[in-house]
Amino acid sequence: MKSEDRQDGTPVSVKIRERLKQAHKRFHSNDNIAEFIQPGELDALLTEVEKKMKGLLESLVIDTDNDHNTGDTAKRVAKMYLNEVFRGRYTTQPAITEFPNAEHLNELMIVGPITVRSACSHHFCPVIGKIWIGILPNEHTNVIGLSKYARLAEWVMGRPQIQEEAVVQLADLIQVKTQPDGLAIVMEATHYCMAWRGVKDMDSRMINSVMRGAFLKDPNLRREFLSLLPRKD
Repeated sequence: MKSEDRQDGTPVSVKIRERLKQAHKRFHSNDNIAEFIQPGELDALLTEVEKKMKGLLESLVIDTDNDHNTGDTAKRVAKMYLNEVFRGRYTTQPAITEFPNAEHLNELMIVGPITVRSACSHHFCPVIGKIWIGILPNEHTNVIGLSKYARLAEWVMGRPQIQEEAVVQLADLIQVKTQPDGLAIVMEATHYCMAWRGVKDMDSRMINSVMRGAFLKDPNLRREFLSLLPRKD
């Protein structure tokens, strides 16, 4: 970060927001804004979030100066949001090596279950679940390693999300990366905005899917994919 940027007194969040507005870019909770963050600004942003989190704790009437349990809570929460649970907003897409489909594979492939962790954008409560990805390749499809599907899922889910939009975001990303004849994604998750608060229902799950290409057009392929997903007893 330039020295003049550090000394002008403008909060780093304001600078990032102004860059986004000037570029006419959206910065919703589930958007990635990494390209608008300059070197060194994440550390400054962490410090800013820590100060504001401390203000939140003070407004909750918690004596962080004398309470040994919450003395460092503001810093811990700031690190958790920026470096862990919302990391997918502030870091660039993980590097994904793509290979040509040299053997002309054209059979159904399923990856999963991939465990994913996110947070609902309504209450910032955890969303914990599993994802299954079905790919029907063709001779022009790019092949990526199995672990890369998990990395892409983690990157997309590492933002405040609603499940319906998250699955579409992941589908769009995989579609661009692999260019398959068909793509299917199913996600099943527990939403702690229902389990921890509200109705406090610990057993409720949300399941949704995205079907593209051959999975949308061919009911037999769709049934084959869904039949191969493990079912709970």
